[in-house]
Amino acid sequence: MKIFVGIDLGSTTTKSVVLDRGGHILGRGITNSRSNYDIACDVARGEALMDARFHIFGELLAKSPKLSEHKDEFLTLLRRNFRLEQYLLQLRQLGEICRVHAEKPSSGLADTRVVDAITRLFLALEREAAGLYAAGKRPKSDFFRDLASSRFSVHARTISRSAKVEFEDLIAIYDKSILTVENTIGSTWFQEMLLAAVQRSMAEYHDTDLQREFDAALAQVLAVQLVEVVSVGTGYGRARLPFPKERIRSEILCHGLGAHALFPNTRTVLDIGGQDTKAIQIDEHGLVTGFQMNDRCAAGCGRYLGYIAEEMNIGLQELGPLAMEATREVRINSTCTVFAGAELRDRLANGQRREDILAGLHRAIVLRAMSLLSRSGGVQEEFTFTGGVAKNPAAVRALRALVVENYGERTLNISSDSIYMGALGAAIFALREEQPGAEYSAEQMGELAWS
Repeated sequence: MKIFVGIDLGSTTTKSVVLDRGGHILGRGITNSRSNYDIACDVARGEALMDARFHIFGELLAKSPKLSEHKDEFLTLLRRNFRLEQYLLQLRQLGEICRVHAEKPSSGLADTRVVDAITRLFLALEREAAGLYAAGKRPKSDFFRDLASSRFSVHARTISRSAKVEFEDLIAIYDKSILTVENTIGSTWFQEMLLAAVQRSMAEYHDTDLQREFDAALAQVLAVQLVEVVSVGTGYGRARLPFPKERIRSEILCHGLGAHALFPNTRTVLDIGGQDTKAIQIDEHGLVTGFQMNDRCAAGCGRYLGYIAEEMNIGLQELGPLAMEATREVRINSTCTVFAGAELRDRLANGQRREDILAGLHRAIVLRAMSLLSRSGGVQEEFTFTGGVAKNPAAVRALRALVVENYGERTLNISSDSIYMGALGAAIFALREEQPGAEYSAEQMGELAWS
C-alpha cells in the first residue's frame, strides 16, 4: 500500500500524519521533541505507522460478517492493551538501564541498598501498570516520559525512606536513563507489542471460532506492506529533518492547508504552538493570503504555559481545567516568561486563588494572539484554532469570548486533531507531489481527511 507522510517537528512535540493515495488519514503519531529532533521524527513516524495498522485492522474487521459486530469493542480493547504493552516494554527497558547505572561504581551511587531500591521500585511500577490502562481510565499523559516520571517519583519517595537511600539518588539514576529509552522505542517492536496485546485481549473472549477469525485478520494486517512514497516536513525544527529542501514546507502553509482540509470554509487560522503563535488568512483553496507571526518571544505560547505549570508544580494538562474553575479573572500585567514567575508568586502570596490567576493568565495569552489576528486581517468567517494549545479548555473559552467581543459571532472550529494540523498539511503536500494533477474540492478533501 502506498502511503504519504507529513512530519511537523515542533519545539515541544513532533507530529506525523499518514495518508493513503485517496487522501484518507490512515494514522497519526505524536512524541516529545525535547530530547533529540532527529529521533523524534522517527518515533512520531513510527507511531503513525502503528496507528495506520490499527486503521487497516478495523477495516478488515468491518468486512467480516462474524467480526463486524465486535469491531468497535475489540478495537477499543486492543488499542488499550497495546498501549499497556508498549508502556510495559519501555518500563522494562528503563528498569534495566537504571539498574546498570545503579551498579556502576563510577556513578558514585553504587550501593546494594540503591540497587535493591531500584529493583523494588520497578516491581511496583509494573504491578500498577494494568490499572493505569484499565477500562474507563485514561493515563494523565500520552507520553511515556511524562507518565513514567510521575509514577517513578511517587514510588521513589516511599521506597527511598524504607530502603534508607536518598530520594535524590534515585531521581539522578532515572534522569541518566530516561533519554535512552525515550529515543529507542518505535515501530521496530510493533509486531511484538501487537501480538502481546492480542493475547491479552483474547483472554476476554471464550469463543474459539472468533479467536481464529481475529488471528486470520491479524495475519492479513501484518502482511500489508506500507510503502512510503513521499514525505514532507514542516515545523519549528524543519531544517533538521532528513528531507530534501524541496520537501520542506513552512508551518504557515501547512497549517493553512490542513485547516482547509478539515474545515473547507475556513478563512482565518490561529496556531498557538510551543514556541510561536501564527495568525493566518487563507482563501477558498487553502492558499495563504496574509499572516502575522510572533517568533521572538515565548510569551503567549505553549512554552509559556509550561513554565507556569512548573512554577505551580502541576502538570501542563492540569492548567486549563483548573482555570475553568475560576470565579473571576485576575488581571495579569505581564506575559513575559522572565517576569511571569515573580508576578505569579506575588499574587499567590497576596491570597489570590490560583484558579483565578490562571484564568487571567489564559486571557492575557489570548489577548496577545488577538493582536496578531488583528494585524493579519482580523477574524473572518470561519475561524479555525490549531496547535497544542487548542486542547486547553481555558484558552478556548478566552478565545471565544474575545472573538465575540471584537468581531461578533464567528464559527470557531476546533478538532480533536488540531495538534496534527501542520502534519496533515505536510502530508497533503506529499500527496500532491506524487499526484500533481489530482484535484479535490474543498468539501471532498474535508470528507477524505475525516474518513
